[in-house]
Amino acid sequence: MIIALLYLVLAGAYLLVMPAAVLLYLQQRWYVATSFERGFMYFLVFFFFPGLLLLSPIMNFRPQRRKIEV
Repeated sequence: MIIALLYLVLAGAYLLVMPAAVLLYLQQRWYVATSFERGFMYFLVFFFFPGLLLLSPIMNFRPQRRKIEV
């Protein structure tokens, strides 16, 4: 019973908790990331792809408007 509960907790973390954290991290750092950090972001998207696919219809972040200075 404990092993089944452990599997359920790990699956929930992999499919729901970590992808939500990755989406929030991407939203905060996308426009200011360095090249190394952007490579790390791509790795996170690749690693947590099933969870991101599950959460993408719910958590839809629009791109930020660009500020044009005159």
